[in-house]
Amino acid sequence: MAARISRDTPLFELTLRKYERPYKLSQREAARRLCLCLGLLQPGDSRDVVVDILLVLLTERARRRAIGAEQLARRVLGLRKRSRQRVYGVATPNIRRQLARLKDLLLVEKTEKGYRITEWMSLQELFATRVQRVLLADTLERLQEYLALADSLFAAKHK
Repeated sequence: MAARISRDTPLFELTLRKYERPYKLSQREAARRLCLCLGLLQPGDSRDVVVDILLVLLTERARRRAIGAEQLARRVLGLRKRSRQRVYGVATPNIRRQLARLKDLLLVEKTEKGYRITEWMSLQELFATRVQRVLLADTLERLQEYLALADSLFAAKHK
């Protein structure tokens, strides 16, 4: 009988952070704080191109327009120059990598016309239906299985 090989590579990883209540934030700062809360950005990280990607996608959601990766890269570059941000990470391959991270969180989808916020939904609705009900619930269920296994493996022997 062959032994089953288990990998220590996670199937999914989710980082959530809690910050103080939001108030009087600019659009960019609100998007930045959202990226921090969702683990898309690390605290103190200067390479925050994902913030501008999210800003562009949210702007396009209001117009109900999908956007291609190259056009997105051009818009992000323009945003970063206007807001006097460093232009690190604006290359199309990095834009695609950041889009993949947003897709993994089910916040962004790719259609034949380009990338868009999933089904033009509000972020609150997306988080509730996709992240909480699908990703988080499934992750917590698997964690419960590991907790039960640990309890059974390390149960006290009672006489």
